[in-house]
Amino acid sequence: MDPTHDYVQRHPYPRNDSSGTLAVRHEMIVHLIDGTYELFRHFYGIRRGSKIDPPMGAVAGVLTTVVQMLEGGATHVAVATDHVIESFRNDLWPGYKTGQGIERALWAQFHPLEDALYAMGVATWPMVELEADDALASGAFLAARDERVEKVCIWTPDKDLAQCVVGERVVQMDRRSGKIRDDRGVREKFGVAPALIPDYLALVGDAADGYPGIARCGPKTAARLITQYGPIEKFPAAVLADQMQHALLFKNLATLRIDAPLFRDVDELRWSGPSPAFASSLERIGDERLGARVRDLAECH
Repeated sequence: MDPTHDYVQRHPYPRNDSSGTLAVRHEMIVHLIDGTYELFRHFYGIRRGSKIDPPMGAVAGVLTTVVQMLEGGATHVAVATDHVIESFRNDLWPGYKTGQGIERALWAQFHPLEDALYAMGVATWPMVELEADDALASGAFLAARDERVEKVCIWTPDKDLAQCVVGERVVQMDRRSGKIRDDRGVREKFGVAPALIPDYLALVGDAADGYPGIARCGPKTAARLITQYGPIEKFPAAVLADQMQHALLFKNLATLRIDAPLFRDVDELRWSGPSPAFASSLERIGDERLGARVRDLAECH
């Protein structure tokens, strides 16, 4: 089962009480979506499932995912995207990921996705110097500071976002596996606390991001060393020897920034309906059924 609809249906939003009066709650659940991951997921999902490859098919897929969340009861939603693939990290490590190798048909949908999300009225964060993951981390940090926010859900399977998990208040939603990963889930999967995920990734490496980690340091060894000594800075010099500087560099690469000034008030993430420009986006995407669903949702808000 897709956890998107299931999760928002099972968690609290304002409901009618037994007297028929709207039972108002002050808490809210904030949903932060990795738009770049979703774009890739839908693009290759279409390729696997159909011989037809619509020019804006992946864009339509991402918008449909957001609509499903809104239909399930989500109220506060934001999508982070990589407006460009390169970031400040490319200046720190020459092997860091770039846009090289991205298919032209997929790349052509990056900016139209942002335009369509804006037109749909969804809070959208296109990142340039920072990455979409930094936006998700910053958004989670900002939202969790608001006492009205009951929970922050970060929708991405990326390992580095596990560092943002805080108890059961800030959780990672893995749509691919259908799992909700809280503090306990992070510890069970990686063997370390969420705050030490950058240290873990520095040691084991992250092939998706383009840094190799430390030689002969697999997941079990990394978890054991971190459990024994704590963060890399506290490792005895002999443990990593001449690889210490690389380990610290990789930890810097793996550490997500939480200081992006994305919003001042969490209510800026509340969806209130599309703008008039959404009609033009729908023409470009070619999915009128999606437009009907968005209009129905807007009428209910």
